[in-house]
Amino acid sequence: MSTLPNCPKCNSEYTYEDGSLLVCPECAHEWNPESDANNNSEDNKVVKDANGNVLNDGDSVTVIKDLKVKGSSSVLKIGTKVKNIRLVDGDHDIDCKIDGFGAMKLKSEFVKKI
Repeated sequence: MSTLPNCPKCNSEYTYEDGSLLVCPECAHEWNPESDANNNSEDNKVVKDANGNVLNDGDSVTVIKDLKVKGSSSVLKIGTKVKNIRLVDGDHDIDCKIDGFGAMKLKSEFVKKI
């Protein structure tokens, strides 16, 4: 009986060892079992607001600093409420729609959770 873990992509039980890697014959996914724990922690990136509160998709936040809107002469004022945020990868880690401004990306360091 095999003690190898199932494939993390397709959950196939038919994994096999190829040197230091594990291989799934069904989806051709290869992974290193030693660094598997490190990869999972990187995939689950934690985004925090200016006060250190963890942000999740669907949260509502408030802008804590006047922000210049790139490509526009207007300014996003302090205290502006943003509803139903979506977390994304990248430098600007919040994707949202703001009433009066439209779709926008924000940095989590300039917002606080409501």
